[in-house]
Amino acid sequence: MTGQHEIAVVRWPGESPSAQDGPEGLLAAYHLRTQAEKGEAVAGVEGLPDRYRAEIEAPQSVFVDDSVLLALSGDTAAGCLVVTAAVDGRSEVKRLWTDPVFRGQGVASSLVGAALAHAAECGVSTVRLSVWKWRTGAIALYERLGFTPTESWDERDQLVCMERAV
Repeated sequence: MTGQHEIAVVRWPGESPSAQDGPEGLLAAYHLRTQAEKGEAVAGVEGLPDRYRAEIEAPQSVFVDDSVLLALSGDTAAGCLVVTAAVDGRSEVKRLWTDPVFRGQGVASSLVGAALAHAAECGVSTVRLSVWKWRTGAIALYERLGFTPTESWDERDQLVCMERAV
């Protein structure tokens, strides 16, 4: 694809003073798409449940103990992912999202790889995640990256829970 840029993954905030965008727009797109896929579409961020809206409006506060990773193409935020703080040797990957303009360029794989490296640096032994069962492309990606289905820790219907050793 013409115009492809190299993707750099950085921790946010702080590692890339040149990045103009934080994760807010990516988180908004993630939550709006997810609500629509669940059959609960809303017109805009203001219609999202409070906990999701808070992530968009104040990600530094909501994810204060977690690590937010941004994939950058130049100064443009191309994707994001949150790695939760370790609890009992486990972290969770959440909110993986790639801007549709950058899909097919390895952004999600780069983000997950960076999340696994970060988890290893933090002494985490297992990384887990949950994904909606209709997101078959994401499930296939996670399987390619070594995640396997596991018993659910989340009571929401239609979630596939996966994990892998670090």
